Amino acid sequence: MSDKVIISCAVTGAVHTPTMSDALPITPQEIAQQAIDAAQAGAAVVHLHARVAATGIPTADPDVFGQFVPVIEQGCDAVINITTGGAPGMTVQQRVAAAARFKPEICSLNMGSMNFSFFQVAKRISSWKHPWEKTFIEGSDDNVFRNSFRDINCILETLSADGAKFEHECYDVGHLYNLAHFVDSGLVKPPFFIQMVFGIMGGIGPDLDNLVFMKRTADRLFGAKNFQWSVLAAGKYQMPFITQAALMGGHVRVGLEDSLLIGRGQLAKSNAEQVAKAVRILREMGREPATPAEARVMLGLKGRTRANLSLAS
Repeated sequence: MSDKVIISCAVTGAVHTPTMSDALPITPQEIAQQAIDAAQAGAAVVHLHARVAATGIPTADPDVFGQFVPVIEQGCDAVINITTGGAPGMTVQQRVAAAARFKPEICSLNMGSMNFSFFQVAKRISSWKHPWEKTFIEGSDDNVFRNSFRDINCILETLSADGAKFEHECYDVGHLYNLAHFVDSGLVKPPFFIQMVFGIMGGIGPDLDNLVFMKRTADRLFGAKNFQWSVLAAGKYQMPFITQAALMGGHVRVGLEDSLLIGRGQLAKSNAEQVAKAVRILREMGREPATPAEARVMLGLKGRTRANLSLAS
């Protein structure tokens, strides 16, 4: 399947707020529909966060996930990826709760602590839809996104027991070495899936040299045959970085969690629009988007029948 590329779509995330884009899905109905549309556009994996419908505040409440996860499960065959990253201020127990209930095929797993900041965005916004947004954005200059070795170990032990695999999110080179520790300990087994993250303030910068360095480091630590790798980049760097990743043989992630844009200064109308653009880029270089079935094979997933995705809230 060397010509096949797994497209992941991160549908809403926990950083962008309703004021920033009218396209950002907030309600369970919007999240479900945009995830299904993204899958129909070519995404093999949909990466899911939850929000409070009335305000857009990020939430880890499994009952809220229960309002859209079963709808997505019934509406498409995409691999459902439930976050364990949550949002700033959530405990690890809160962050793991939804994945523990629904037992998905794959979950995100952040591989180290960092100063995850986005406070500079507030300078560009003069009027907010909801009072919480300005405080949330400006306050990120004091964020420490905690992912201690104990936290990571807790998530691995809690969810691996049900056969889940992980999207190991690595925001810097040190996170690859953290992953190597868990591989050496036997808690992470091949084939594993590395998501290299670029352009988040507090993480590794959006320079293409860094992409080459991250991939070379992963090859040295793990051996190229033991893992699949993918790239996401924040904001305006999204499309250039996924293009370079695809040229290097990697997989790609798009979605309104990572970028609200579809082009220079142009807001995307939906997650599906970003997925469709990724598909066009891939096909221009002779590669094809992987189907969900192909992604399951490449990532060594347990299969949808062993998940509990039909559980409602």
